[in-house]
Amino acid sequence: MTCDQKVTYCRSVDAVFKALADPTRRSLLDELFREDGQTLSALEARFDITRFAVMKHLKQLEEAGLVVTRRRGREKLHFLNPVPIRLVHDRWVSKYAEPWAAALSGLKSRLESPMQKVFEIYIRTTPERLWEAITDPEIRSKYNFGARVTSDWTPGSRYEMSSPGAPGPLGEGENLEVDPPRRLVQSMVALWSDEVKSEGTSRVTWEIEPVGDSCRLTVTHDQLREGANDELYGGWPMILSGLKTWLETGQKLTTPGSLLYG
Repeated sequence: MTCDQKVTYCRSVDAVFKALADPTRRSLLDELFREDGQTLSALEARFDITRFAVMKHLKQLEEAGLVVTRRRGREKLHFLNPVPIRLVHDRWVSKYAEPWAAALSGLKSRLESPMQKVFEIYIRTTPERLWEAITDPEIRSKYNFGARVTSDWTPGSRYEMSSPGAPGPLGEGENLEVDPPRRLVQSMVALWSDEVKSEGTSRVTWEIEPVGDSCRLTVTHDQLREGANDELYGGWPMILSGLKTWLETGQKLTTPGSLLYG
C-alpha cells in the first residue's frame, strides 16, 4: 500500500469510528438493521430529537459510508451499508480484538429487509480496471470466495459461478444489461445449497462512477422475497472488501470464509 493509500484508508477508518462514537448514530444504524430502506420521517418518529438533528446524524453516517440513500419516487430511502465496518474489521480491528470485531461485523450479515440491499464502496482504481476485476474469471476468484464467474458478457447471455473446490455450480443467471465500464445488471440464482436454491431468482446491479482518481462502486441486490435467506446477500461486504483490497494492494483477504472455495 502506498503512502497516499495509507492516508486515505486512515481517514476512512477515522470517519467510521467518529460516526460510531455517538449513541444516536448507533441507534439509527440499529433501526436500519431492524428495517432497511426507511425514510427520514420514519426514522425521525423513533427518536425524541428534532428532525434537523436526525438529518445531521444521517449526513454524518452518509459521509462515513455507513448509510446509502436511494430515491424512490418522491421518497428518499436510507439503507445500512455494512461495507466500511467489514473493511475496518478485515484490515485493522481483527488483529487486536477478534471476538469484538466478529460481533461488530454482525451488522452486515443478517440484514432482513424484503426491499433491497445497497452496498457502496470507494476504490482507488479506474473504471476500466474495476470492470475487468468484476468480469475476469481469474481476478474474480481472488476476492469472490475463490469462485470464478464466466460469461461472454453480452446482453441476454448466461453466466455461471463455479470453482474447482465446489461440488457443483455455485450460481447462475442472465446478463440483463451490459454497459462497460459503467453498469452491469444480472439476474441471480444461487446454487451453493438447497436452502438458497429454493429462494429462486433475484437481481444484482453493479454501478461504477468515477470520482477523481477513484471509483464509487454501488452494488444493489434486490427482487428478494420477504424473509429471504441472508446467505444470498450477507457475503457482499466481504466480497467488496476483498475487491478493494486486491485492486489497491494486490493482496487477498485471508479472513475466515474469504477463500471458502479457494
